[in-house]
Amino acid sequence: MVQPGLAEEFRDKRVLITGGLGFIGANLARELAAAGAEITLVDSLVPEYGGSLFNIAGIDDAVRVNISDVRDEHSLRFLVQGQDVLFNLAGQTSHVDSMRDPYTDLEINCRSQLSILEACRHQNPKAKIVFASTRQIYGRPQRLPVDEQHPIAPVDVNGINKTAGEWYHLLYGEVYGLAVSILRLTNTYGPRMRVKDARQTFLGYWLKQLLNDEELLVFGDGLQRRDFTYVDDAVSAFLLVGANEEANGSVYNLGDRKPISLLELAELLIELNGSGSYRVVPFPPDRKVIDIGDFYADFTRIEDELGWRPQTELREGLANTLEYYREHGPRYWDE
Repeated sequence: MVQPGLAEEFRDKRVLITGGLGFIGANLARELAAAGAEITLVDSLVPEYGGSLFNIAGIDDAVRVNISDVRDEHSLRFLVQGQDVLFNLAGQTSHVDSMRDPYTDLEINCRSQLSILEACRHQNPKAKIVFASTRQIYGRPQRLPVDEQHPIAPVDVNGINKTAGEWYHLLYGEVYGLAVSILRLTNTYGPRMRVKDARQTFLGYWLKQLLNDEELLVFGDGLQRRDFTYVDDAVSAFLLVGANEEANGSVYNLGDRKPISLLELAELLIELNGSGSYRVVPFPPDRKVIDIGDFYADFTRIEDELGWRPQTELREGLANTLEYYREHGPRYWDE
């Protein structure tokens, strides 16, 4: 459950969400729509990136949808005009894809971020901007849990370009006075996530496999420990940061205090589903070279400054997610 009352801060405000038909964007839109915000969703609906009109089923009349690509700087100049808040969630999220097709990742996660910021600088310099970044920028942890002062050492093209995207936002905040904040997300999961394949997250693909009676494949030894953020908690963080001026210019980790090994995660999913199986297999070569091993984040900063902390236990969040895909799964893996 999203923290009560947070979305009320956005009542009657004009909100633009890039990547708005995607996983987090659509869940964020639902909260804002319920609170009475005036919402515009921008999404390219590129099939590989997870956007879907089904993600906004039931709130269709409460949002405007603009099928547009953030690589189109001309449309961005128009779309940012008059907006109070921009939640910048558009991005290419696949680490493997970023290595296979680095130029597309560069265009979406790097150059397009400049286009968005330039559009805001010239057309709407008073808008608040919240940028969705990733824990992938840290690379392989030198210490755990990973706080915001940890060295930046990406292990793939995606991490490099997301790092550049962050720095563009911070630079434009410092030099041009734009109100920008950054959230570094880690393993966000929940209803409306991409489950058709492992492009967005391996956990989504595991859910699809489990519900289709397929064996889960656990790479490596399965002892890698990770933390997971339920989408409602991520949405709460976006709303908190978007509404608070004290967050301007700041970078925040999200995470959870209870990391879990991938073996334990597979066993928990099978338990919650009531059936299933898994097998430990070697890493595929293209994944092994960019795997970061253990990772879990220190989110003390956002907790101390804004009062955010995860509210949804992993067991509860996974149960909610399984229930959603039992009902709607074919809409996500058959289309």
